[in-house]
Amino acid sequence: MNDTQAKIEQRYQEMLLSKSPLERLKMASRMYDSGRKLVISGILKERPHLDSSRLRVQLFLRIYGDDFTVTEREKIIKEISSTQLDKDS
Repeated sequence: MNDTQAKIEQRYQEMLLSKSPLERLKMASRMYDSGRKLVISGILKERPHLDSSRLRVQLFLRIYGDDFTVTEREKIIKEISSTQLDKDS
């Protein structure tokens, strides 16, 4: 479904394409970071006492869980759970 008028869509595309590739990459990165923070916030609202390992698992499941088979998910979750992240990550 697209409820955007063609004229507005065209203007949006022109504005977006007027940005340099680096600017578009930065915009995409900021959008990803914002979305990730929203997902983390939602997870922690439901489960405020999750440790960082379990939070990473829940984040993976929310964002990518449907992209893998059950077997693949279990393998990835096992790896996520056993991986220690640096405090700067």
